[in-house]
Amino acid sequence: MKKSLVASLIAAGALGVTVGVFTTPHIPVTAQAQPTVSTAAPLVPQGLPDFVSLYERNSPSVVSISVSTNVKRNAPKAGADGAAPDREDMEEFFKRYFGQGGSGGRNLPRDFRKQGGGSGFIISGDGLIITNSHVVEDADEVLVKLTDNREFKAKVIGSDKRSDVAVIRIDAKDLPAVKIGNPDRLRVGEWVAAIGQPLGFESTLTSGIVSAKSRASRGGDATGDLVPFIQHDAAVNPGNSGGPLFNMRGEVVAINSMIATVSGGFQGISFAIPIDLAMDVVGQLQAGGSVKRGMLGVNIGAVSRDLAEAFNLPKAQGALVSGVNKGSAADKAGIKEGDVVLKFNDRVVADSRDLPRYVTSARPGTPSKVQVWRDGKTVELSVTLDEYKDTTQVASVTRETPKAVAAKVESTKADSLGLTLRPLSEKERGAAKLASGGAVVSDVSEQSSVRALTEGDIIVGVTRKGQSTVITSPSQLAELIKSTEKGVTLAFRVKRPADRAGSEYAEFFAPEKLPE
Repeated sequence: MKKSLVASLIAAGALGVTVGVFTTPHIPVTAQAQPTVSTAAPLVPQGLPDFVSLYERNSPSVVSISVSTNVKRNAPKAGADGAAPDREDMEEFFKRYFGQGGSGGRNLPRDFRKQGGGSGFIISGDGLIITNSHVVEDADEVLVKLTDNREFKAKVIGSDKRSDVAVIRIDAKDLPAVKIGNPDRLRVGEWVAAIGQPLGFESTLTSGIVSAKSRASRGGDATGDLVPFIQHDAAVNPGNSGGPLFNMRGEVVAINSMIATVSGGFQGISFAIPIDLAMDVVGQLQAGGSVKRGMLGVNIGAVSRDLAEAFNLPKAQGALVSGVNKGSAADKAGIKEGDVVLKFNDRVVADSRDLPRYVTSARPGTPSKVQVWRDGKTVELSVTLDEYKDTTQVASVTRETPKAVAAKVESTKADSLGLTLRPLSEKERGAAKLASGGAVVSDVSEQSSVRALTEGDIIVGVTRKGQSTVITSPSQLAELIKSTEKGVTLAFRVKRPADRAGSEYAEFFAPEKLPE
C-alpha cells in the first residue's frame, strides 16, 4: 500500500497537480503501464482551477489594513452605557503583549493603543476600497498597505454595521481595481479563492468550494437576518475579514466576513457577503453616508409541514405573519395575522428568513408587491415600505418563557388535546392588548399530545384546513377542537408571555395534531 501511494503522488506531480491541503484527482501510474498501441485520448484531468493566474492578476488589488484605537482606561467606551472598559480584557491584553497582569489592573497604563486589522480590495483606480465594517469600527487611524509596500492613511467614507460593509479611500491614482462578478451565477460546488492577510500573513491565497448559498449565520450577529451569506470552505482566519472571494473568472463575488468555529480558527465553514449587496451599500454610503432600508412591520415565523397542512398550503414555504404592527406599512397594505407571505416583489419566499432580506433590500417609500396565502388562495397586495431603524425588529423569533401564574377561575376542558382552558384576567387582557375574546391554557395534562402549547398561552385564533376562526371564549375553542376530525392539524394563534412579569407578549402560530 505504501509503495502504491508513493507512485500515485509522483504521478500527481508529473501532471502538474499540487498535492496539499486541497488535493485533486490523479491517475495512478505503474512501471508496467507502457501501452504499445492506443488511440484513446490521454486520461488527463480537465477543468482544473488555475489559481496561479488568478493570484497573479488579482493580488495587487488586495490590500492589508491596519487600524489603531486609543483606549482610555478610566473613560467610558464610545457608545457604551457609561461603563469603563472591561478590566479582564485589558489585563489579558497587557499580559499577552507586555508581560503584565495579575495585579488587579493597578499597574496598567491609564491609556493604551489598541491594534487590529484585516483585509480589503480596491474597486476603483482612484483609491476607493471595500472592507468589513468591523475591521474599521471605532478606529482612530486606518493604514492601508499595497502589495508594492506603499502605505497610505485611509479615510473612512462610510460604514454599515447591519451589512458589515465599509468603504474607505486612500489618496492614490492608477491603482489596479478588481472586477465585480455576479454572485447569483455561483453554484454550490464551484471553486472559489480568498486573498487576504490571515493571522497577519499578507497576500495569502486560499482555495475551496462554495458549500451553500443564502445561508443565515447562527452567531447572533447583527448581519444574520439581513445578509444571504455565501458559505464556502476556503481557509479564512482572523485577518481575512474584508478580503475578497473570487470565482474562477477572477471576479469578486463576495466579501469574507466571518467563520463558524469552536476553536477560534478555521474549521471549514466560512461566510462571505454577496458582492451585489455590498456594492449597493457602498453606493448609498458614498451618496449620503448612511444606508436606507425598507421595513414592513410584521412579526413572522417559519412554515413547518404541520402548519402548511393547517393552512392548506401545497407545500411548506413562505413566512407566516404572526403579528402586524399597528399603523405600519403592512397594516396599511391590508396584511393580516395568519397570512403566509409567498412572494415579495416577485421573489419567492422559500424560507421565512428570505423575507427580511428582501424587504430591507428595497427602498423605503417605494411601492412593492406582496403575494400572500389567505383562506386557501393567493392574494396580491401593494405596500409602500417604511424606513427600517436599527431599534426595530424585522422579524421576531419566539422562545419559550416562564409560565404565567393563573388565578383560579371557571375552566373548560378540551379533552382530545388534554387542555384546560379559562377566560383572561383583566391584567392579561391589558398586557396582551386584547379587547375581547381569547382563551388561556391553564393546564396541560400529563397524557396530552400537545408539543407547542404550554400553560399561560393565550389562544386568540385557530386555522384548520385553510380557514381561520377568531376565538371568542374558552367554550367556543373547546367546541371547535371537539368538532374537528381526528388526525387533523390545527394552527393555534398564540400570545405568550415574553417576560416573567407577563407585561409583554410574543405572538406566533403553534401547530397541534389531533390524536388519531
